[in-house]
Amino acid sequence: MDFDIENPLPFSHDDETHAHTNISHLFNIEIDHTPSKNYHQNLENSDFHITIREATISIILQISYPFDPFLSYLAINYLDRFLCLHSLSEGKPWMLKLIAVSCVSLALKMRKREYSVSEIQQDGGVIFDSETIKRMELLILGGLKWRMCSITPFAFINFFISLFKFKDLPLQQALKARATEIILTAQNDVKILQYKPSIISASALLSASHELFPLQFPCYKTAILNCSYVQKADLLSCYNIMQEIAKEGYESILEMVSSTCTPVNVLDLQMSWSSDNEPIEEHTTSASTLLLNAISSSNNNRQDNLMKCRKIIIDDDNS
Repeated sequence: MDFDIENPLPFSHDDETHAHTNISHLFNIEIDHTPSKNYHQNLENSDFHITIREATISIILQISYPFDPFLSYLAINYLDRFLCLHSLSEGKPWMLKLIAVSCVSLALKMRKREYSVSEIQQDGGVIFDSETIKRMELLILGGLKWRMCSITPFAFINFFISLFKFKDLPLQQALKARATEIILTAQNDVKILQYKPSIISASALLSASHELFPLQFPCYKTAILNCSYVQKADLLSCYNIMQEIAKEGYESILEMVSSTCTPVNVLDLQMSWSSDNEPIEEHTTSASTLLLNAISSSNNNRQDNLMKCRKIIIDDDNS
């Protein structure tokens, strides 16, 4: 079974007692899967190290483009954790590429994706043989203490959404999709590296809910702040940074829906459910329908549908 970035342990969501135990375990061990705060401080104080990181991330994004975005996120997570322990004194282009290729290769293996060595080196330049890549992989594995099932913000997103007590599946999926997009974008921002994955997840959800559900936002914020696992000062600080990042990509709120849901879940968006789990007919002007239309519409129409959806939600709350 391939590594599920949303369920890294893994565990069954059906057993509530077992799920609660595993969530607690995730919060306890997440620090073992993140770079140290010294890494963030070193980057903040050194333009050279920032340039090295940005250049390597650019290579990772380029060679992992044909695959899913979670793979890129995982590869960059490996990169940051590795650079935290092995600072590069020189920015040799071939070395940066070798590290990038090796991080992507490890992520592909974890995700059990079929690939060839030549496939992840199609950008030209220096071409590494399999043995060279394997040696670098072993160096990275040693630096990460073989902790490859990374605990990322995606591991906490369903837990925090459950605190909001959503009843409408399409709106919940829209919130998750937007939060996912913000998390993916935020990974490249050096300032985010000082926070734990759970704080990043909670902050991204708050930013997404502020955009999509402004009237409900105070309740959502209170729900997360009251969570015993959350450090309030860190959350509020990270949220302020997330707000700036979120503004950059508001026009594509639902672009990630198709990549974060299985085909079955996408089909599930075509209906809402009553309290007794029986499907109920929807009006063509409902928020759920507009969200469905937004998934497959062009960028201009998507934005129109999203604004209409938001208006329906606000009008329903005011009625």
